[in-house]
Amino acid sequence: MPRQAKILVVDDDASEREGLAELLQVWGYETDIAADGRRALERAAAFNPSVVISDLRMPGMSGMDVLRQIRELRPDVTFIMLTGQGTIEQAVEATKLGAFNFLEKPIDPKRLQVELRNCLERRENELELEIAHRRLRDAGILGQLVGRSKKMQEVMSVIAAVAPSRASILITGESGTGKELAARTIHELSPRKGKPFVAVNCAAIPETLMESEIFGHEKGAFTGAVERRMGCFELADDGTLLLDEIGEMPAQTQAKLLRVLEDSKLRRLGSKNEILVNVRVLAATNKVPEDAVSKGELRSDLYFRLNVVQITMPPLREHLGDLEPLTQALIEELNRKHHTQVKAVDGSLLEAFRRHSWPGNIRELRNTLERMIVLNPGDVLRSANLPVDFGKTSTTAMSDDLHLRPGMTVGEAERRLIFETLAFTGNNKTRAAEMLGISLKTLHNKLKEYEAEPQS
Repeated sequence: MPRQAKILVVDDDASEREGLAELLQVWGYETDIAADGRRALERAAAFNPSVVISDLRMPGMSGMDVLRQIRELRPDVTFIMLTGQGTIEQAVEATKLGAFNFLEKPIDPKRLQVELRNCLERRENELELEIAHRRLRDAGILGQLVGRSKKMQEVMSVIAAVAPSRASILITGESGTGKELAARTIHELSPRKGKPFVAVNCAAIPETLMESEIFGHEKGAFTGAVERRMGCFELADDGTLLLDEIGEMPAQTQAKLLRVLEDSKLRRLGSKNEILVNVRVLAATNKVPEDAVSKGELRSDLYFRLNVVQITMPPLREHLGDLEPLTQALIEELNRKHHTQVKAVDGSLLEAFRRHSWPGNIRELRNTLERMIVLNPGDVLRSANLPVDFGKTSTTAMSDDLHLRPGMTVGEAERRLIFETLAFTGNNKTRAAEMLGISLKTLHNKLKEYEAEPQS
C-alpha cells in the first residue's frame, strides 16, 4: 500500500457504511464516515481524505453532487462510486467528473481491494509527477536529468509528458548524451516505478547469445544450457526494459522482438509454451534511425513499432549553457561515490570546459570530473587540476558523415555543419567562421538561435 491512506465512506445505509469502514480499517486504512452528502462535504474538509467511497443514490444530495463539489475544492481526491442500480450512462458521467471507478453493490471485497490499491498508486504517481514538474520548472531538474537550456527543457518536458503512458519510446543521440539516464527517468516517473528497470546493451552481447539473453532458455536448449534461465523480458516483467543500441540486434532476433511487442507473449529457447509478459519497452540508438532502416540494420516494422515517441538527446556542445548545473550535479554524485567533499569549481575551469567541444558528451564530462576528484580531492576543482590530455581530442578531423539525409531541412543541415566545424576547431569561433565562409557576427547569431552559447 502506498503510504497509509485516509478514506471517507459516504452512505445513507448505516449498516453498509459502518461495515465498509470496519473492512477498510482491517486492511490498514484510516477511515471516517458520513451519512449524507452535506455531512460528507463537512467531513471531507476536516478529515482531508485521499479517497472518497460514496453511494450514488442518497436522499438530498446525490453521490454525483458530492463528487462535483468535493472535486471543485480538492481535485486531488480520488472517488470510487457505489450503486445498486448502475447504468452505463451514470458510469460515463461519473468518470468524466473524475471518479476512478464505478462499482455495483453488493461490493466484492477482493475487487474493491484491487481498485483501492490501483487508484492510490495512480494518485501517488500523479503527485510525484506534479513534484517533478515543479522541480523542472524551478530548478531545471527532472529525475536524473539536469538542464535549464531551451533544448534540455524541451526534451525533459516531452519525457514528463510521456512517462506516465504505456507508449514505446525510441531515444536517439550521440554516445554519452544520457540516453540511459533519460530511460531511467521515464521509468521513475511512470506507474512502473518500484518495479524492475532492466537495461541491456545489444552491442555488447554476442550474436549467438542474443536470443537467450532477451527471451531466456530452457535447460538443454543448446550446448551449455545447463539450467533454465529467464531472459530480459521476464526479468523486467511489470517494469521497463531498455534495449540500448537496438540497431546492433540481429535481424532474426528483431523479428521475434516485434512479435513480443505486438502480443506480449514470448517463448524461451527450447520451450513449447508461451509466457505472458507485461513490459514497457524503451529502445535507444546512437545512429540516425532512418539511416539504420535504409541500410537494413533496423527492420522498418520494428522501427515504426518502437518509434511511437522519439526523444533526441542533444550533444553537450549544443547546450553548453548547462555546463555549470551539470558539473555541480555530477560533483555531488561523485562525492557520494568516493566519499569526497568537493564543493565547487573555479571560474577558470568552467571557462576551459566551455572552450572544449566535448566529443564524448556528458560521459566525457563525468569521467573528467571523476579523474580530477580522485587525484585532487580538495574543496575546489581548478583548471590546474585538468588532466594533461584534456582537449586534445577536440581537434580531430571532422567526420566525413554529417548524417545528412533526404527530408532533412536546410536549417538542420546548416546547424549540424556549424557544430561539426566548431568541434574540429576546438570551439575556436573565429577559425570556424573562416572555414564556414561566414562572418563571426553571423556565427554568433546562429549560435544564439541554437542556444549553444553559455547562458548568463
